[in-house]
Amino acid sequence: MAKTASTKKQTAPQSSNHVPVKIISVNRQAYHDYEVERTVEAGISLLGTEIKSIRDGHVQLRGAYAMARKDEIWLENANIATYDHGNRNNHEPTRTRKLLLHRREIDQLLARVATKGLTLVPLKLYLKGGRAKIELGLCRGKKLYDKREAIAKRDVQRDMERIVRGR
Repeated sequence: MAKTASTKKQTAPQSSNHVPVKIISVNRQAYHDYEVERTVEAGISLLGTEIKSIRDGHVQLRGAYAMARKDEIWLENANIATYDHGNRNNHEPTRTRKLLLHRREIDQLLARVATKGLTLVPLKLYLKGGRAKIELGLCRGKKLYDKREAIAKRDVQRDMERIVRGR
């Protein structure tokens, strides 16, 4: 008997990379004050009115930071404004929020923070597949002269782009 072509239908593997991402807030001050060595995506434990406020875009990450307490990582000082249509059960705007990471990721981050003197800084807050995610950066503080160098490089790059566009 001759074998015929396989009747099994072949499909391309479904990739999870095509999940829609909507950026809500970017901490530009962190990119100015810190040198980012590595980034990690973490989920956030939120209340109902907090996610509604995030979807409306009422978030401020400037001055926020992450810290470890009892082998968990918590987001401190991030301002999620109270929900406009909320009732008396509305949330506190700057309450401490638990970040959701795997144990292995938490252990790696805590080891790097303890040994190298790095800081965990929230860089971006976004919605990915309907869930709020935060991008944490493992950062080292910049010195004043480093900030000046970064500004000078940015200015030179901007001037070069203007010249190229002008032609």
